[in-house]
Amino acid sequence: MEIIVKILIGCIAFLHLYFLYFEMFAWETLGRKIFKNFPKDLFKPTKSMAANQGLYNGFLAAGLIWTFFIDNDIWRLYISVFFLSCVIIAGVYGALTVSKKILYVQAIPAIIALVLIHL
Repeated sequence: MEIIVKILIGCIAFLHLYFLYFEMFAWETLGRKIFKNFPKDLFKPTKSMAANQGLYNGFLAAGLIWTFFIDNDIWRLYISVFFLSCVIIAGVYGALTVSKKILYVQAIPAIIALVLIHL
């Protein structure tokens, strides 16, 4: 089970690094492809807001990646639970305010990892 949790955490971290990339560096190109319903004329004026979101996603990724370098089992569990919970909260909020798709892409994988971490 531990291997599956580590794979899930790694995938979730990678996903948040991807969010960091397109929100901070490719908002006006890749962002347009991802957020097709977002008005095209708003990408340029919202570039700095998207970059700020990308930075937060980077912090989530960093926290999850950090768990791979913690030797103490208890602290690794605490840090994993904290950052997975942050991802879940962000995913649920995003699903409620932006798109239901965010629930499936961001929150559900973190919920699965959080459940499996306790088995």
